[in-house]
Amino acid sequence: MLVLDLSEALTVDSVKNGNIQLAFTHTRDAVEISMNRTVMAGERDSVHIYYRGVPPNNGFGSFAQRFHSGVPVMWSLSEPYGSMDWWPCKNGLNDKADSIRVSILHPSQYRAASNGMLQFETPVGTDQTLTQWKHRYPIATYLVCFAITNYTVLQHSATLTNGVLPMYSYCYPEHVNFFIAEIQEVLDQLVYYDRWFGPYPFMNERYGHVQFSWSGGMEHQTMSFIGTLDETLVAHELVHQWFGNKVTCGSWEDIWLNEGFATHFSIYWMEEKYPLTRLPTRRALIDNITMEPGGSVKVDDTTSVSRIFSARLSYYKGAYLVYMLRFMLGEEAFFTGLRNYLNDPALAYGFARTPQLVQHLERASGKNLTTFFRQWFEGEGYPTYRLQWSKYGLTGARFQLHQTTSHPSVSFYEMPVPIQFVSGNLRKTVVVDHRFSGQTFIEQIGFTPDSAFIDPELWLLSDDNVVEEVTYIVSGPPTVQVYPNPVTGPVQVVLQNFQGNQVRVSLFNNLGQRLMQRSVSLLNGAAFWQPNLNDLPGGVYYLEVFNASERQVHKIIK
Repeated sequence: MLVLDLSEALTVDSVKNGNIQLAFTHTRDAVEISMNRTVMAGERDSVHIYYRGVPPNNGFGSFAQRFHSGVPVMWSLSEPYGSMDWWPCKNGLNDKADSIRVSILHPSQYRAASNGMLQFETPVGTDQTLTQWKHRYPIATYLVCFAITNYTVLQHSATLTNGVLPMYSYCYPEHVNFFIAEIQEVLDQLVYYDRWFGPYPFMNERYGHVQFSWSGGMEHQTMSFIGTLDETLVAHELVHQWFGNKVTCGSWEDIWLNEGFATHFSIYWMEEKYPLTRLPTRRALIDNITMEPGGSVKVDDTTSVSRIFSARLSYYKGAYLVYMLRFMLGEEAFFTGLRNYLNDPALAYGFARTPQLVQHLERASGKNLTTFFRQWFEGEGYPTYRLQWSKYGLTGARFQLHQTTSHPSVSFYEMPVPIQFVSGNLRKTVVVDHRFSGQTFIEQIGFTPDSAFIDPELWLLSDDNVVEEVTYIVSGPPTVQVYPNPVTGPVQVVLQNFQGNQVRVSLFNNLGQRLMQRSVSLLNGAAFWQPNLNDLPGGVYYLEVFNASERQVHKIIK
């Protein structure tokens, strides 16, 4: 039994294996075909299905007929479930065809575009043309496409890592000049992403654009459909050739593997090319995501097309997960893990789920991402931070970091949080590992700060953050901290809760000989001191901290 998906809106007239008629049923959008013999595993065979009718128009326009400047245009856009609206196929995310051949008979004044490489355009009679395309890479059903109208075809090429890639643009005649003016952006993007992600995945064929009558774009394999050559849009669809086409999400639950990455790296291109757009763009993303308190990146209703393709969650929040992963893992480990994911023989030109991406990022970085994905991928909402800080000594800061969350599915987000301290032109950012709300940190800044900021570069998804400078009240007994101890390199001495404005600090060896002495100024009872112990031999030393009312002695081992 061979089962293929096909809308019941279409009528199947017959099914043949060679010249033999096969019995079939067509119910519940499925064609069940009784083969006339047993087909063994690995054996090749074929069936021909003859069908007719007017395809329904589902999703974003699975089979659409429109006009441009009064000229008819026909095109397909099958994501997520629309392929079966116009051709018998396997409509899921668990099987890719190893290749496809698309033949289109159409009026001769038009040109037809599809996936892969153009094989021929042959006149038929006096007023028709038979156009055939062939694509020889594995392809998910929803990425199979066609479009027909009076296209003008432009040809260009890009020199990439593995050779010269042809680039074809099928555009409306009235927009030819615009395409000619903007195509260099696309060629530059091909070079850029080929360098970052690894070689363009369909190098043996080509890349192309097809103009269609829709406001957005669709990343059909090797031939993206676009409404216009908007720079961010064409970058987004190009990134999909790696994220979505070479490696395709194995469930619509994981659509962020396609859309979150395409969104992120189209913005990545814009940030690199136009640096002044970086913070405004990130701010706009955050504002959109935080318009509502809930919502997970993991799709909780895959029967809803609008939920699968939620701009707020699948695109923008998915893109912000990529921002946070870059920040947490560091650029080198992040991109290493990403390239390993794209080149994994078990995933390349196949399907992947989120845990398989996680495995590659963990291996590349050595970090455990279980909590991160439980909170950010499966959980809903985002955190709000409140920073209470005070000057600590003349060159440090003491601060508490509090957190509330917008949705009860996550009670606390465990995240590294960047805090920036500023004094005039001096800036210092420290990254703290935030493990619980109200956690206290003491950091050496190197100057006396006059202001502080939470995540100034907007690497993290958070909103409505508050920063408060508070007066630190000296309380508790005076303490001396030395780290690292035993000393293996640069050493930091932290003085806390001392009275007065300064203390005298002395260092003695094991024989009681004083080796160094200095006065250290206090602010809010605290100070930082970084003595140079590099020239001292290994052994035991004693640090004495003394003022009129207090004396502390601390042992140091080198």
